[in-house]
Amino acid sequence: MRRITPHRDASRRICQAHAILCHPRGLAYLFASEMWERFSYYGMRALLVLYMVDYLLAPERAREALGLAELRRGLELLSGPLAPQPFASQVYGLYTGLVYLTPILGGLIADRLLGRTRTIALGAGMMLMGHFMMAYEPFFLIALLLIAFGCGAFKPNISTQVGELYAENDLRRDRTYSVFYVGINIGAFFAPLVCGTLGEKIGWHYGFACAGVGMGVGLATYLLGLSHLPPDPPLGSWRAVAEDRENLRLRQALLLVLLFFIPSSLFWAAFEQQGNTIALWVERSTDRHIDLLVWRGDIPVTWFQALNPLMIFLFTPPLVALWGRLARRGREPSTLRKLSIGCLGVAVSYGVMALAAWSGGGEKTSWLWLLAYFAIITIFELHFSPITLSLASRLAPVGVRSALMGLWLASMFLGNLLAGWLGGF
Repeated sequence: MRRITPHRDASRRICQAHAILCHPRGLAYLFASEMWERFSYYGMRALLVLYMVDYLLAPERAREALGLAELRRGLELLSGPLAPQPFASQVYGLYTGLVYLTPILGGLIADRLLGRTRTIALGAGMMLMGHFMMAYEPFFLIALLLIAFGCGAFKPNISTQVGELYAENDLRRDRTYSVFYVGINIGAFFAPLVCGTLGEKIGWHYGFACAGVGMGVGLATYLLGLSHLPPDPPLGSWRAVAEDRENLRLRQALLLVLLFFIPSSLFWAAFEQQGNTIALWVERSTDRHIDLLVWRGDIPVTWFQALNPLMIFLFTPPLVALWGRLARRGREPSTLRKLSIGCLGVAVSYGVMALAAWSGGGEKTSWLWLLAYFAIITIFELHFSPITLSLASRLAPVGVRSALMGLWLASMFLGNLLAGWLGGF
C-alpha cells in the first residue's frame, strides 16, 4: 500500500480547497486551442450576414460565387422569392446549422476510424483552409462547407477530451466545463473587435484572413500540447458498447439526449439571432453614437458581438463561486433546474428587445437596450450551454463518447435552422 507523505497529503488538501485552480496541464492546451478556434469562428460569424447583405449579394458579385444562384433557387422553391436579407438569413441558418450537424460524423470518425487526436487535427486543417478561402468570392460556399465540416471534426472531440482529463467521479468536472467555456468566449470576445473591425473598416477579406490566422495558431497550439493530452481509447471499444444491448448507461444517455433535444433546439433558435437579426438591428435600428472622455463616435456594428463573450468571462467566476457555496449547503440547483432557468432567461432577454422595438416606434433606439439584452441572455446562457456539455460528457460510455457528444450538438443544428427561418421575418 502506497504511503501518503505529509507533503502529498497537504497538496491534496490544497487541491480540494481550491479545486478550480488544480487541473491537469492538458487543460491549458485544450483551453488555448479552443479559444483560437472560437476566435476564427466568431470572427467570421460577426461578418457573415453583413458581408452577404452589404456586399456579396449585389447582382454583379453574387454571380461570381459558385453555386450561390442554384442555392437561392432551391430555397425559393420552398419559401417563395427571397430578397437579399431573408436569403442571407437562410444561408446563415443553414451554415450555422451544418456546423452543429456535422459533429455526429466527426464523433463517429473519431470513435471508429481515426481516434480523437487525428480527427481534431484534420478538422482544424479544414477550417484553416476554409477561412482563407472566404477571402475569394467564387469559393464562398466551398469555404462555408469546409469550415462547417472542420468544426464537426474538431468540436465534439475536443470537448470530450476535456472530460477525459478527469476520473469519472472527479467533482471538478462540471466546474471545469465552465472554465473551458470561458476560454471559448475569450476567443469569441476578441474576434469581433479584431476580425470585425478589419472587415468593416479596411475590407471584408482582411477580416476573413485574420480569422484564418487565428485558426492556424489554434492548430499549432493543439499540436504542441499532444504529450499532455489523454490517450485515445482503443478504436474497437465502441463495438463492446454497441454489442452490449443491456448497457443501461448508454440507454440512459440516449434517452436524456432525446428528452433535451427539443428544448435545446428552441434555446439555440433564439440565442443564435445574435449573429443574424440582432446584428442587423444594431446596424439599422440602433443609435450607436457614444460620447465619452476617452472616445467619441459611432460604435462599430461588429463590436456588439463582443458583449456576450465579455460578459461570460465577467459573470462565470461569481456564478461558479455561488454554485460552490450553495453546494456546500446542499442547495445547488440541479442540472434540470439550471437548464430550465436558462431557457426562461433567454425568453426574458427577447422580451427586452420586443420592448426596445415597441418603444422606438420606427426610430433608432439607444444602444443601452442591447446592453441589457446581452447581460440577461449571458447570465442565463451560463445556466444552459456549459452544463449540457458536462452532462453529455459525463453520461456517455467511453467507446461512444464522441459520437454521443456529436448527437447532442446536433440539437443545435435544428436550432440554427429555426434561427435562420425566424430571421427571415
